[in-house]
Amino acid sequence: MGQVLDRDFYAQDAPTVARALLGATLVRQIDGARVSGTIVEIEAYSTPDDLASHGYAKRTGRNWVMWDAPGHAYVYLIYGMYWLLNIVCEPVDRPAAVLIRAIEPREGLPVMAANRAGQPPRRWTSGPGRLARALAVDGGHNGADMTTTASGLWVERDDPLPDERVRSGPRVGMGKRVLEPWLSMPWRWWVADNPYVST
Repeated sequence: MGQVLDRDFYAQDAPTVARALLGATLVRQIDGARVSGTIVEIEAYSTPDDLASHGYAKRTGRNWVMWDAPGHAYVYLIYGMYWLLNIVCEPVDRPAAVLIRAIEPREGLPVMAANRAGQPPRRWTSGPGRLARALAVDGGHNGADMTTTASGLWVERDDPLPDERVRSGPRVGMGKRVLEPWLSMPWRWWVADNPYVST
């Protein structure tokens, strides 16, 4: 078990946090058992001007947690069926977050297999909606404090990945309202040649 990342870590700017989280371990405690995976793909959403960020327009009933203290989970539903796990970054009242897009399974494989029944292992966690299902993360985790194990959802520090193992590029699924420079901002990072990175 590694060191749980603290609030000071998440208080950094979102791109810095995102890059540093590659290779860290996302942990979910389910019925007393650890279910975990190595973070292999992540995106940053930062600054109040970022047109791709949920914090761009204004504070709403959906995105309120982005204005909360760094280190809290921001979990929201898309397409009426997929929960996505983000972690709030930067100081209070500066809405920013990182979206965990993919993990490589490590612990609790039978739990992931049951939660992703009928899917091969490479499809358990190779996308943000998939990993949320595999780890049984849902709207009940919105606002959870991920700087403590008491929440049952946290990230543990690991050795940072060297730059030669990391790739970066534009974020995925930008809507029509996202214009340059935000459309091409290289704020998605992934582990090169890792089979669990989303397609």
